Amino acid sequence: MNRIVLVAFFLLLFSEAQAQIHEVGVFVGGSNYIGDVGPTTYINPNELSLGLLYKWNRSKRHSWRISYVQGKITSNDLDSDAPSRKKRGFSFENEIKELSAGLEFNFFDFNLHESGWIVTPYVYSGLSGFRYEELYFTSNTARIDKSSYSLAIPMTVGIKSRIANQFVLGLETSFKYSFTDNLDGSHPKNSAYTANQFGNLNSNDWYVFTGITLTYTFGQNPCFCAE
Repeated sequence: MNRIVLVAFFLLLFSEAQAQIHEVGVFVGGSNYIGDVGPTTYINPNELSLGLLYKWNRSKRHSWRISYVQGKITSNDLDSDAPSRKKRGFSFENEIKELSAGLEFNFFDFNLHESGWIVTPYVYSGLSGFRYEELYFTSNTARIDKSSYSLAIPMTVGIKSRIANQFVLGLETSFKYSFTDNLDGSHPKNSAYTANQFGNLNSNDWYVFTGITLTYTFGQNPCFCAE
């Protein structure tokens, strides 16, 4: 999986390098989870997450974007405000390895070849595929069954600004609606553990990445004109 991510990343990095302006950089931040264990605070980064990203700026308003982010998610019922969860006392940890691709939209024109200070809020969405551990509970302890894969819909909001001639700094939060209800061990796929299910089985889990991005820009000045 990691090799595939790296190959895809560098292919995008070097493809059509003379056609448009490109950005390549890093993501550094925190991760948290929302589901059937622990608190339900939507933005509460409590574990480190790191990643790589690439953007192909197709116009001053939109970019194609691909990223790889890896981070741990943890949660504990003892940190919840719900008395029933505190009494239950479950806790778990899992690791997310995510590859995401989609479209980033700028609210204001963001032409990196113009002089002066530029800044814009932006949103991003697309499709994410990620690897995680299938968990199940015995007593209050979460155990690993096997590694598994799922999809998620990213909903990202952020703000970015050029901080030097070829560097862009951003701050963003990305909410991921996953297609699984077992990031936390509440709904194991393995039929041997179905008796251990708990929580709301009709609501899938979420995970969130919050942090900063720093990208380096390169490539020829594109013509943002009608073809």
